[in-house]
Amino acid sequence: MNLIKFTNKGIYCIPGKFYLDPWRPVDLAIITHGHGDHAKWGMKKYICHNFTKPILKIRIGEDITCDSVGYNEPIMINGVKVSFHPAGHIVGSSQVRMEYKGYVTVFTGDYKVQDDGISTPFELVKCNEFITESTFGLPIYNWLTPQQYANQMQNWVSLNKSQDKTSTFIGYSLGKAQRIMKSVEGAGKIYVHSSIGRLNEAIESCGIKLPEYEILDFHDDIKKVKGEIVIVPPALSDSNMIRKIPNRATAFCSGWMQIRGSRRWKSYDAGFAISDHADWNGLLDTIKATGAEKVHVTHGQIAVFTKYLNEIGINAFEVKTHFGDEEESSTEPIKAEEV
Repeated sequence: MNLIKFTNKGIYCIPGKFYLDPWRPVDLAIITHGHGDHAKWGMKKYICHNFTKPILKIRIGEDITCDSVGYNEPIMINGVKVSFHPAGHIVGSSQVRMEYKGYVTVFTGDYKVQDDGISTPFELVKCNEFITESTFGLPIYNWLTPQQYANQMQNWVSLNKSQDKTSTFIGYSLGKAQRIMKSVEGAGKIYVHSSIGRLNEAIESCGIKLPEYEILDFHDDIKKVKGEIVIVPPALSDSNMIRKIPNRATAFCSGWMQIRGSRRWKSYDAGFAISDHADWNGLLDTIKATGAEKVHVTHGQIAVFTKYLNEIGINAFEVKTHFGDEEESSTEPIKAEEV
C-alpha cells in the first residue's frame, strides 16, 4: 500500500491529504517538533503535540492556526487514524503514527532512545513502514549515558570554580540548552541567554519543571556570573556579548564532539558529546524492533546507513529531504534586542 509519497513540498500522506514537517507552505501540516528544519512558517494549519504548540507560537508566530493533541490520543483525518507518540528528541517531540485500512506507517522526525530526564521518553511503535532519521548513522557514534555526561560536565564546572572561572556552555536554544541545565543542576547558579529563557518559559507553561535559572541581561552587571554557569546559543559563540563574561571557560555541547573535537572546538576549552539524536545502536535497535517491512532513511548518513540496512536484510530506501541537523549548525536566529 502507498500511504505516503515524497514530494517537493515534503512527505505527503496520500489518503489523509496532509504533509509531515513540510518545508514549503501547505494547507495542513503535521509537525513532529519545534526545531526550525521541521517546523516552517507559512502553513494554513498546523497540528502538533500539546507541548510543541507554545514552542511553535514563539518560533513561528502567535497568530498561527494550530491544533494540538496529547500522546496516544488518535484523531481521524480524511479516514486516516493519526496519533502522536514520544520521540524522546526534545520536549514535545513526536513520532507520527498513521493507520489506513490496517496498514501502519510511522514517521519519526528526530528521535533519541535515551531518557534525558526532561523529554517524554521514547516509545517504540510497531509498524509496516518506518521513516527514520540517520543523523548519527555511523558505528563510530555510541553515546555514554546521560548521567555519565552529567558527571563530566559537573566535574568541569567544579574545576572551573576552583580556578574562579565562569563555566560557559554553548548549545542550541531548544533541546540542548535544557539538557545542559539538567546535567549541571546543583553545580552552581545557572544563567541563560534570553533566547533560551523564552523557550524555557514556553516549556514550563506546559507544566514541565526545569532546573532553577535566571535570564542574563548582558547589558546589566555581568560580573555577577563570575564562577557560576552561563548557557548561550551557538550564534553567540564568537560574539562581543560572550566576551563580556568574566574569566570564562567555554564548552561546546553536541554529538559531533565525539569525533570532531579538534576541528569543532576551535578556541573552546572543552566539548561534551551530548546529543538529542539516537546513536548507531539506538537507530539499529529501534528499526529492528518496529518490525517494519520497509524503511525510508532521511537526513544524516543516508547513503551509508541505507546500504548497511540492506546488507543486514532490511528493505531500506534513501530519501532526500530538506531536514538538517540543528547540532551541525553554528548559528540560529537571535533577535536584535538580544544582542
